[in-house]
Amino acid sequence: MENQATMSEFDSILASRGVSRRSFMKLCAGIAAAAGLSQLAVPRVASALEESVIGATSGDLYPVIWIEGASCTGCTESFAQVETPDVASVVLDLISLNYSETLSAAAGHSVEEAKAQTIAAGNYILIYEGAVLEAFDGNALRVAGETGITALVEAAESANAVVAVGSCAVNGGWMAAAPNPAQALGVQQYLEKVGVATPVVNVPGCPVNPEWVMSVLVDVVVMKDMDLLLNRLNDFNMPGDLFNQTIHDNCERRGHFENGEFVYEFGSEEEALGYCLYPVGCKGPQTRALCGVTLWNNRRSWCVQAGAPCVGCCESNPMNPGDNWVEVNTPFYKRMRDLRVGPLNLQPTTIGVAVTGLVAAALVVHGFGMKASGRMDGGAPFEKIRKWDAKHPDQEVGTYADPVTGGPVLDEELVHKNADPRNND
Repeated sequence: MENQATMSEFDSILASRGVSRRSFMKLCAGIAAAAGLSQLAVPRVASALEESVIGATSGDLYPVIWIEGASCTGCTESFAQVETPDVASVVLDLISLNYSETLSAAAGHSVEEAKAQTIAAGNYILIYEGAVLEAFDGNALRVAGETGITALVEAAESANAVVAVGSCAVNGGWMAAAPNPAQALGVQQYLEKVGVATPVVNVPGCPVNPEWVMSVLVDVVVMKDMDLLLNRLNDFNMPGDLFNQTIHDNCERRGHFENGEFVYEFGSEEEALGYCLYPVGCKGPQTRALCGVTLWNNRRSWCVQAGAPCVGCCESNPMNPGDNWVEVNTPFYKRMRDLRVGPLNLQPTTIGVAVTGLVAAALVVHGFGMKASGRMDGGAPFEKIRKWDAKHPDQEVGTYADPVTGGPVLDEELVHKNADPRNND
């Protein structure tokens, strides 16, 4: 009877949102898939959601602190601007966003006090957006009178997990691109450097896909299973089910790639036919993310489907700020990345042309040298017989003229005579 009452109350909550029980079960299937679970786990997800949402009406919300590092708040915008009903709209009702510089209604002292109280209570998730800045002893970024690195460490030490959302948080992103004057780096690398052992989950993208953040929150908030989340992570501490496959693996234009059908110029007939964008800079073959499956804007479309080559914004090595997507993939509409030679940024094709020109010039100079030395006029002696043939007369590969008759040499002794440098006068 108690379970039926709970279901009735939950169904009322769904109805108030215009969500049928059938739609809710489809939503649970989507959550299970996003969390890397089999469809057998759907009832478990449904039960967890029901219990959590009922609890949420009584104020039992999972605390979340969302800190902005050096960022444009694009990941916050991406996460916040979701439509209902969908996975995000339900999960957002399960968390208490106790601190967010962008989304919190409070400001100043009151919101900083809320953050401090949440940290003191513990049992929360820290979501960190933007790069960590080390320059000037951390003073490259200051918030509420303290450095950005101090705020990160204070919040991370007591958190159950740190979720680095967006490529800037993963390894510095475009903030870390050369010359990187602010000494930007990612959350995981910085926390390991200062000895904070809280597990970090990296979810790259510029901005991050909100459904990927949802799948992480599902594991912690809904399923209440930190081990489930940590077991999903690959060597880069990214959910492997989201970031182990390349964009190219799931691209809708891959058939054209296999057929050798490419776009070489925007505005061409090949572009109108939807051919592969690899020659115009698509970084899909080297970028690991599930964009072509998850899509964007509530699964309406994604970059390549919209006609733009992938710029590789999910390419982020969390332990190497220099391996950021901007530095690795620019210029975005060129097949090759720029190579840095001192202060110059050059395309490999430019360097190749320059080297070819130098080789050609060297050959011309060599030709003039040959002419000047007389070797092209017969003034300098050439070998009358190959060294190999001289040393191996029974295996000679050349045909030589008799110096007397002008005919082919048939006598092995003549070969030896020609091979002897004393007979070259």
